[in-house]
Amino acid sequence: MSEKAIWAEDGSDAAIIGRLAHHLGSNTPTRLALPGGTTPAAILANPAAHALDWTGVEVWPTDERDVPPDHPASNAAMLARALTGTGAQVHPLVEHETPPSFDLVWIGVGMDGHIASIFPAMPLSDDAAPEVVSVMPDPLPFEAPFARRTLTMRALGDASEIILVIRGEAKKAMLEAALRPGSTLPVARFVNMARSPVTIYWSRS
Repeated sequence: MSEKAIWAEDGSDAAIIGRLAHHLGSNTPTRLALPGGTTPAAILANPAAHALDWTGVEVWPTDERDVPPDHPASNAAMLARALTGTGAQVHPLVEHETPPSFDLVWIGVGMDGHIASIFPAMPLSDDAAPEVVSVMPDPLPFEAPFARRTLTMRALGDASEIILVIRGEAKKAMLEAALRPGSTLPVARFVNMARSPVTIYWSRS
């Protein structure tokens, strides 16, 4: 397994909220890149997360589906719903826009080893400029068959802190296999090229 992947001793929702609190408690502008999905939505909607001071915090989705802003599959809309009432500002992904250097990047990983919307068979270079790019997933997920916009590897990897959150035994087994030496899956390539170590937060449920 990559030496840049660190398994957190406590992978609970509370531990993740603690990392958010660390960044939100600073006196400088805070910029976060957060993923879509049911796990982030539940953690961000937790009352303990809402008790944090999100004033002035800028939240970028790590990726977005090419759907209308109010579509149920929109990651930006999901983040906005989860953070309703907190004061956080969700920044929509616009093609070719250059993102800031993030204080915290939180990624998930699919069972095929993809991160954000960077899938195993896509031609997107890991060295692509740090920006928002339009992509077509390959393979195309049957549960979300949409074209996407995604932050590139370099945009995601230039963060002060990077966390990877997974839940369940199957996802843990997949990730352990994906991070073995010689793996060419997107998650392994990202861990190896990221500026900061990637801390993995795992729990059974």
